[in-house]
Amino acid sequence: MFDSGRCCLARSPCKPRLTNVDRMRLSGRQTADLDPSRTLGRSFGDPIICSFSLAVSPQSARLWTRRAFLPWCSMRRREFMGLIGGAAATWPLGARAQQPARSVYRVGYLASASREQTFRNVGAFEAGLRSLGYRVGENVVIEYRFADGDMGRLAALATEVAGLGVDVIVSGTNATTVAAMKATRTIPIVMANSAEPVSAGLVASLARPGGNVTGFSSEPGDEINGKRLEFLKDILPNLSRVGILWNPDFAPNQDRLTSLREVAQALALTLVPAEARGPDILEQAFATMVGERAQVLLVLSDGVLFNHRGLIGVMAVRNRLPAISAVREYAEAGFLLSYGIDLPDQFRRSATFVDKIFRGAKPGDLPVERPTKYELVINLQTAKALGINMPPAVLTWADVVIE
Repeated sequence: MFDSGRCCLARSPCKPRLTNVDRMRLSGRQTADLDPSRTLGRSFGDPIICSFSLAVSPQSARLWTRRAFLPWCSMRRREFMGLIGGAAATWPLGARAQQPARSVYRVGYLASASREQTFRNVGAFEAGLRSLGYRVGENVVIEYRFADGDMGRLAALATEVAGLGVDVIVSGTNATTVAAMKATRTIPIVMANSAEPVSAGLVASLARPGGNVTGFSSEPGDEINGKRLEFLKDILPNLSRVGILWNPDFAPNQDRLTSLREVAQALALTLVPAEARGPDILEQAFATMVGERAQVLLVLSDGVLFNHRGLIGVMAVRNRLPAISAVREYAEAGFLLSYGIDLPDQFRRSATFVDKIFRGAKPGDLPVERPTKYELVINLQTAKALGINMPPAVLTWADVVIE
């Protein structure tokens, strides 16, 4: 509460350390002439000031001064406590509510991929916590659990995290959210990246989620896949047949495929869907698309295909299929394009939900938010490997170009 380097209030009397402020002569002026938040009492002509610091907010400390007639400062405990109480009464409510009441919080973090595959999301989430005043290992502990691409491990990992007594669980995909929901109905769950959470049964509605789940919806609507098809057609004007790689076990994909057919019809495109529930079916899926003369590839992203995006990227180049999907990580894995949400940004912003829950908010009362930031990423290395000359107009639209 005070700076012992300035004045030791644990003993009385004590000798002050003189600063420039201490040496200032007030020459009989009333303290009303000064900033009242920085001085106490009146000036009586004696130049010696005993000073101490009070931390009036997490961001700043104000210097309070007390005049003394003697070069020794004496303050009784009762006087000091009364002074602190009076000062605290004047603090802004926002400053007093800057940090939650608990000293250390515990966060469970559940991911279907490996730490290496999601390091950017992990870093973004921790950065979001730091921006809100939390320090990992000091006032917050994060219990990380990674399934390393094995979706069958999620249930056990979610149960393990829930049993650690965490205050909140952060989930990365629909699959991890479902696993967390099955593990607990009481611990708050924050979805950093959920596809169609209402139709997937994760929340009752976006405005009033209900239950113990809230967070972000990753899909801004049906128009996003239409935009991806438009980008492909801008690059390949003669495009007519589009391969669609999708996982039928991922519930939102049925609606996605329906909306894609409507958009494709408007763009005079024919879709060539190929199912892939896991990496062992990818060879067959690519054989289907190539056999039906698909010219490009659009991947309907889910946790399974995201975890195997590197393999899909290699197979797309090998089969001469320019590929596009949802997030930057696909383009970094060798896809020609990605267009969609800034995934690390959503993990960073998820920390805001966690902070609100720490402060007592109920997840069912916190509306699910839609993305606010989208990015187009182009991989010129892949374009060169496929012999594609990227139109200058498309390059100007890009947020990130991998060269």
